[in-house]
Amino acid sequence: MKATIDRIEEGIAVLISAEEVPARMTVPASLLPAGAKEGDAVTIGIDRDNGATAAAKDRVSSLIEKLKNK
Repeated sequence: MKATIDRIEEGIAVLISAEEVPARMTVPASLLPAGAKEGDAVTIGIDRDNGATAAAKDRVSSLIEKLKNK
């Protein structure tokens, strides 16, 4: 997704998406690329972490089994 940095205040960046229906979102400014500033265009991506998802499911299943055996 493409967005523009609208402003950065107190460590929080306000981004406006470049979609047909714009959305406003806030993210920690620390997640922005080095040197990014107000007015810059950025690309935002979210990826699914299948390995971490499987590990979390295994951890929860193990805890459930321990509770059942008490």
